[in-house]
Amino acid sequence: MANGRGALGQSKVGWEFFGAELKRRREAAGFTQERLGARVFCSGSYIGQFEQGIRKPQLEIAQRIDAALGTDGFFERMCKELIDSSPYQHYFAEAAYLEGLAETICEYAPVFVPGLLQTAAYARAVVLASAPELSDDDVETRVKDRLARQRILEDPTKPLLWVVLHENVIRCRVGGPACMSEQLLHVAALARRRRITLQVLPYDAGAPPLAGMATLMTFEDAPPVAYSEGAHSGTLVDDPARVAKIERAYDLVRAAALSPDASLALVQSVAEEYSHEH
Repeated sequence: MANGRGALGQSKVGWEFFGAELKRRREAAGFTQERLGARVFCSGSYIGQFEQGIRKPQLEIAQRIDAALGTDGFFERMCKELIDSSPYQHYFAEAAYLEGLAETICEYAPVFVPGLLQTAAYARAVVLASAPELSDDDVETRVKDRLARQRILEDPTKPLLWVVLHENVIRCRVGGPACMSEQLLHVAALARRRRITLQVLPYDAGAPPLAGMATLMTFEDAPPVAYSEGAHSGTLVDDPARVAKIERAYDLVRAAALSPDASLALVQSVAEEYSHEH
């Protein structure tokens, strides 16, 4: 991550400092990770992940840490400040942070091209569709922040990114034919470079095993998480049983989708169709 910053443009150093302070104050209070975890209703291994900066605590856990260690709101205040420093909506901020740490990212996109793959023109059209009241400057800020997440793709090998697009995504004319042609050619180029594994779930596959968008992330030294998003809301899932169910559903999506070669051919073909319209 360039300049010590995560993929979301938020300083990872801040969360590392949070973790270092948590470790220092926990040890000063005579708590093991397991004992503190029991007091704040999470596992000792999660306390260890907070201390290493691998995972961010939710605000209510930070509040319970303050109560257990008698730190007078210190961790709550730091957690709020770091969350507020994210350029993303509060419900997506933690997922965006974790993207920058992930070893693998698997995405299912039923409506839009995922943000990690969007061109500027496509991102601008998506932002304007959901928030037409925004000023031009605010639109460009959101587009810039979205594209900044794509820095994680500058590493040629990590994270491993597997994307399944529903056929809706390539057929929906977001921003018009010129925008769509550029967007699909960009996705195709990433697939041809083998930077992403691309599949398309065709219409004739029937009912999709996943009803909405889903992202699965795995990490070198932390349990996997899943993220799903709805209208102006998002949910980060780290309960192992729930993550396993989403993983099984994603496996069914991949099994029903076209092969990577067939998917690439379809995306390129549709991009060519759009190019003939402008």
